[in-house]
Amino acid sequence: MHAGRGQRMAFAVKWVASVIQIGGYSATAFGWTPANLYLFLVGLLGWFAVGVMWKDRAIMLIHLVALAVMVAGMSSG
Repeated sequence: MHAGRGQRMAFAVKWVASVIQIGGYSATAFGWTPANLYLFLVGLLGWFAVGVMWKDRAIMLIHLVALAVMVAGMSSG
């Protein structure tokens, strides 16, 4: 993939994922469950993808851990 196109893709994904996660925070504030969890999951997956695109293991790790915790919590309740 061309470097410029990859950078544009990462830029778009990180901003879309960020807006979706802000939606998750807002949904949590208003008690809109389980919509908040699904928004967080989509945002986490988006940020994980950005970590992969950037080859940034720290971003990948934190979002994999957050994803695992969220899935475990959703499965238990």
